[in-house]
Amino acid sequence: MKRFITILSMFAAIALSPISAAWSQAIVTTERVTATLMMERPAVAPGDTIWVGLKLEMAPGWHTYWRNPGDSGLATMINWSLVPGLDVGPIQWPTPERQPYGTLMNFGYSDEVTLLARLSVADDSPTGNAVLSARVTWLVCADICIPEDGSFSIPITVDPAAPQASTIDGAHLASVAFALPEPVPGPVSASMTPEMLTLDADWADAPDGDITLYPYATYLMDNTAPQTVTQTSDGFRLTVATVPDPDQLETLGGLITIGTGEAQRSFAFENAPMTFSAASPAASAIATADMSLVGALLFAFLGGILLNLMPCVLPVLSIKALAVVKHGGNGNARRDALAYTAGVMASFGVLVAALLILKAGGVRLGWGFQLQSPGFVTILAYIMLAVGLSLSGVFNIGNGLMGFGTNWIKDDGPVGSFLTGVLAAVVATPCTAPLMAPAIGYALTQPPLVVIAVFEGLALGLAAPFLLIGFIPAVARALPKPGAWMETFKQALAFPMYAAAAWLVWVVAQQADPMGFAATLGGLILVAFTAWLVGRNTDGPRVVGSGLAIAAIIGAVLLAGVPQPPTAQSAQSSKASLDWEFYSPARLDELRTNGTPVFINFTAAWCITCLVNEKAVLSKADVKAALANKGVVYLKADWTNRDPSITTALESFGRSGVPLYVLYDTAGQPHVQPQILTPGAFLDALETL
Repeated sequence: MKRFITILSMFAAIALSPISAAWSQAIVTTERVTATLMMERPAVAPGDTIWVGLKLEMAPGWHTYWRNPGDSGLATMINWSLVPGLDVGPIQWPTPERQPYGTLMNFGYSDEVTLLARLSVADDSPTGNAVLSARVTWLVCADICIPEDGSFSIPITVDPAAPQASTIDGAHLASVAFALPEPVPGPVSASMTPEMLTLDADWADAPDGDITLYPYATYLMDNTAPQTVTQTSDGFRLTVATVPDPDQLETLGGLITIGTGEAQRSFAFENAPMTFSAASPAASAIATADMSLVGALLFAFLGGILLNLMPCVLPVLSIKALAVVKHGGNGNARRDALAYTAGVMASFGVLVAALLILKAGGVRLGWGFQLQSPGFVTILAYIMLAVGLSLSGVFNIGNGLMGFGTNWIKDDGPVGSFLTGVLAAVVATPCTAPLMAPAIGYALTQPPLVVIAVFEGLALGLAAPFLLIGFIPAVARALPKPGAWMETFKQALAFPMYAAAAWLVWVVAQQADPMGFAATLGGLILVAFTAWLVGRNTDGPRVVGSGLAIAAIIGAVLLAGVPQPPTAQSAQSSKASLDWEFYSPARLDELRTNGTPVFINFTAAWCITCLVNEKAVLSKADVKAALANKGVVYLKADWTNRDPSITTALESFGRSGVPLYVLYDTAGQPHVQPQILTPGAFLDALETL
C-alpha cells in the first residue's frame, strides 16, 4: 500500500510539475538532471537491430533508481511512440549500486546512467524519414525526492542503403552494452520460508569475490539484512532474511554481483525455479510438510497420552485419581470415564474453535495462546485455589451457591467427571509433550476440519488412561481398595492444587506490572473469602452469606481484568543482569552473518516443561561453561506475552508452541534439539559445533 501511494503521488506530481520539458527535443535539462535520448546511428535498414538509450546525468549528490528501487524510490519508465515497422524492447538495466539511507536500502545509480533498449526494424518497414519519440518519467533524490519527466523526439531514417558506421553516440551505447550483466554461467534455484530466502548457484567455476543478490521482485527480501554466502561442492549458497509476509513466487529473477569496483562482474537470470515452504528445511526431525493426516492423528494421540505425564497436568489428575480409587471397579467407572473424556474433548473443541476464529481474523496464535493473557492466567489461579480449598474441606463445590447440579469432589458423579476433564484440558495447554508438536504444527497449516480432527485426536490421547481404567475391569481391580485412608488422601491432594495456584500467580508476576500483580493477590483473597462464606453458609442465614459471596466473586473477576502485559521498556530493564540476551530476528541475523554459534531458547513463564528444562539443564554450571567455551551466544525468546516475531520464528520450524530449542552452528545452519532436554545430550550437541 505504501508503494502504491508513492507511485500515485509521483504521477500526480508529474501531472502538475512545472519542470516538464517541451516536446520535440533530444535533450531535456532540469536543475538536477540532464537527460538525453540517443541512438546507435541515425539511419537504419529494414531488418536491422540497433541500440537506443536514455542517458541521465545527475548533479552531485543526486541519484535515481534501478528496476527494483529497494525500500523506497521508483524506477524510470519509458513510453515509446513508434511509427509502423519499428519496435523497441524492454529496458536493459545496468548493474545498480546499493544506496543506504537511514534504515532503508535502495538500489540505483549516482552521477550517470544510460538505460538501453533494442530497436528492431521490420523487414517490410516503410522506408523514408520518421521520428522516434518517447515520454519518460524518472525520480531523482538527494535529501528530498523530486519526480521529473520529459518528452523526447529524434529523427530516424529507414533506408536499405543506410551506412553501418557507428557514431559518437553509438560508441557510448556500445560501451554501456558491453558492461551489461552477463547470462548466469550455470543453473540457479531458490527456496524460501517466511523468514529466509535461499539461492543456490551450481557454478563450478564461479569467480571469487563478495557476492550480492539483487532480486527483480520488490517485496521479497529484507534489503538491509546481511547476505550470507557459503561455498558448496557445486558453487555457492546465498541466504538473506525476507520481509514480513513476502510474495510467494513460482520463479525468481535478478542479478548476482561478484567482486567489487573495477573487478566486479554481474550475472543476470530469469525464471529460476523457486519453492516456498512454511518450515525451515532443517527445522525438525519430523518434517511437518511431509506428514500425512494419518501420521498427524497418530502423533497427536500418542502426544496426548504423554501429556498426562507432564507436570502441568498432574495436579488435576490427582483429583481424578481420588475418584478412581473411590469407586474402584464398580459400574460407575465406565460412566465416569466417558464423562471425563467428553469434558476433555469438549474443551479442546472450544479451544480449537476460538483458535480458528482468531486466526481467520488475522491473529497469529499457537498452542497455549490463552495463557498469554494475564487475565486468563489469573482466573485459572482462582480455580486452582478454589479446588484446593474444597479438597481441604473449607467448602463443598457441589452445594449451595457454587453447585453444578452434583457434588464434584465427594460424590464424583458424571458431571464432576466432565468438569474434571474440562479442567485437565485447560491446564494441559502450557505443556507440549513429545510427538504432539509436529502434529499441531501440521494441523495449523491445514483446512479447519483437519485442525479439528488433530486437536480432538490429542484430546482422546489425554483421556485414554481413564478410558482404559473404565473399560478394562482388570485394570480397575488392580487399584487400591476404598477405605478410611481416602479422606486423608483427599486432603493431601489439595497441596498440588495450591502449588499450581502459586505457580500461576508467579506467571502473572512475569506477565504483568506490579499493580496487576497486586490485583491478582487481592482477587485470591476474595476467592478464599468466598470459599469460607460458602462453607459457613450451609447451616446459618443464607441471604447475607450468599450476597457477600456473590459480591466477592464479582470483585475477584473484576480484579482479574486489571493485569496487563508490561511495556517493552520495562521488559528489557533487567537485561544487564542476565547471562543471556533477548531474542530478536535482527540479532540472530547479525550473529549468523558473523559466523557466531547461537542457542535459542523459545520459552514462556507459563510453560512448565520449559521451566523444568531450564532448571534441570540450562541453569547448570557445566552447561553454562560449555556454552561460554564454545563461544555460543544464548538468546531467549520469551513468549510469555504474545510476540509476533517469536510466533513467526516458531512457525518457520513447523511449531506452534513452546518449548523449542535450536542450536545454530558457525555456518548458520539450525539444529533442533529435543523438547525434553538432558545435560548429557545437550553437551554432546554443543560438542558437534
